[in-house]
Amino acid sequence: MPKQRGKKNTKRVAPYDKAKTKAAKSKTKKNDEVKVFKSNPRNYGVGQDIQHKRDVTRFVKWPRYVRLQRQRRVLGQRLKSPPPIAQFEHTLSKSLAVQLFNLMDKYAPICRAEKRANERKRAKQIVKENADVKAVKSRPTIKFGVNHVTTLIEKKEASLVVIAHDVDPIELVIFLPALCRKLEIPYCIVKGKSRLGQVVRQKTCTALAFTNVSKGDQKALDSLRQVCIENFNNNTDVLKNWGGGKVGRKTRAAMRKREKRS
Repeated sequence: MPKQRGKKNTKRVAPYDKAKTKAAKSKTKKNDEVKVFKSNPRNYGVGQDIQHKRDVTRFVKWPRYVRLQRQRRVLGQRLKSPPPIAQFEHTLSKSLAVQLFNLMDKYAPICRAEKRANERKRAKQIVKENADVKAVKSRPTIKFGVNHVTTLIEKKEASLVVIAHDVDPIELVIFLPALCRKLEIPYCIVKGKSRLGQVVRQKTCTALAFTNVSKGDQKALDSLRQVCIENFNNNTDVLKNWGGGKVGRKTRAAMRKREKRS
C-alpha cells in the first residue's frame, strides 16, 4: 500500500515585534527589583488567617425574650393607645433627669453596713452611760414601692413622686398620675424602672417618693417640683393626645405609590 502523506503544518510563526520584546524585558527588570512593601495575600482556608468580621444580625436566631421585647415595641408604635397610657411616653428631659437622679442618690435607703454602724454606735453609748439609749436618728431617705408611695400620697406626706415609664403591666401605676393631680402633689415620669431600682439597691422599682430632705438640698428639690408641676401636673395636652398609630416603612412606601398613581 502506498504511504499516506501527512497534512502540512499550516501554522505560521508570528512576526518579530520590537515593542513587545522591550515591554517583556522591562517587566522582568521590575520584578527583579527589591520591593519596599511586599504583597502578603491572606489565605482564608481552614486553620489559616482569621476571617474579617461580618454583620450577621439578620441571620441570627435571637432568644425568645429578645424577640418578644422587639415585637412589643413595634406593637406599641403601631396600635393606638388612649391618653392615660400614652402619657407614659412623655418623660422628663435628660438634663433634668440627671439633676433628679443626683439628688436621689444622696437620699438612697440605708445599706446594711450603715445600719450596723448605727447599731454599734448605739451599743457603745449604752455601755458608756449604763442606760438605755434611743436608736440613733438615721438620715432622711427616699420611700419606694407602689403601695408605700400610694399611702404617702393619700396622707399628703410625699413632696415629689417619681414614676417609671416602662412598668409592665402598666395597670400597676396607671392611677398614680391622676391621684397626684387630684391631691396636688408634684409628680414626674422618668425613663427606666431599672435606673430607679439602682437608686434603692433593687433590680427594678416602679415608683419613688421624697418625703423630706436636708436644708442644703431644699432649694434643688423646690426647683424640680416647680418644673414637674409645669410639665406634668398642669400639662393638659398630655391628657388629650393619643399615642401609637405610627406606620412602618413598607406601608409608608406603599401609601406614597398610591398617592403618585392618583
